[in-house]
Amino acid sequence: MNDTTMRLDKWLWCARFYKTRGLATEEIGKGRVTVNGQLAKPARELRCGDTVALRQGPVARTVIVRGLSATRGPAPVAQQLYEETADSLAARAQAAQQRRLAPEPAASLQEGRPTKRDRRAMERMGAHGWDDRWSASIEE
Repeated sequence: MNDTTMRLDKWLWCARFYKTRGLATEEIGKGRVTVNGQLAKPARELRCGDTVALRQGPVARTVIVRGLSATRGPAPVAQQLYEETADSLAARAQAAQQRRLAPEPAASLQEGRPTKRDRRAMERMGAHGWDDRWSASIEE
């Protein structure tokens, strides 16, 4: 390997997009990482100026490679290895705003789980009783 190129999986790990190199390789294998608009393999040689599009959970990012590093360093150093595009920053900000404004999932539950007393009352009324249960037996 020369100084002008670097493996894609190693760069993603060094730039701190993924916690382990194995996880970076797994995400590349699932097709969640593209280089210059094309699906890539973990051993793809990356150069400065390449555009990398990736997904980190629900977050999609597009970055331009600005530097290569042989070692994984602290986060401020890792952030100097790439520059996020303006479109990517705007899309991430909009997605964060939508998540913030989304209704709380638990708010849609009106009463929640029935209490023991409620469950027994439902059983007395015949709901969810053993008599109503479907059976595969041939009793007539």
